[in-house]
Amino acid sequence: MLASMSGKGDCYDNAVAESFFATLECELVMRHDWHTRADARGAIFRYIEGWYNRKRRPSTFGYVSPAEHEGRQRMVA
Repeated sequence: MLASMSGKGDCYDNAVAESFFATLECELVMRHDWHTRADARGAIFRYIEGWYNRKRRPSTFGYVSPAEHEGRQRMVA
């Protein structure tokens, strides 16, 4: 397996990662103040594993949760 590498200066190279981090910042980071790095780390983990990956309804999946989308894909396969 080879890593995908685009050309230098390609504006679409990190589009997915940039979109994720913009969402993370807007929906979580800018809304809270944490006293310790451990508090922030725990909140970010809960956001990603509890909300972003399981319940959030992105347009990419037709506004269904990723878990529901996976279930549909398994039924089709």
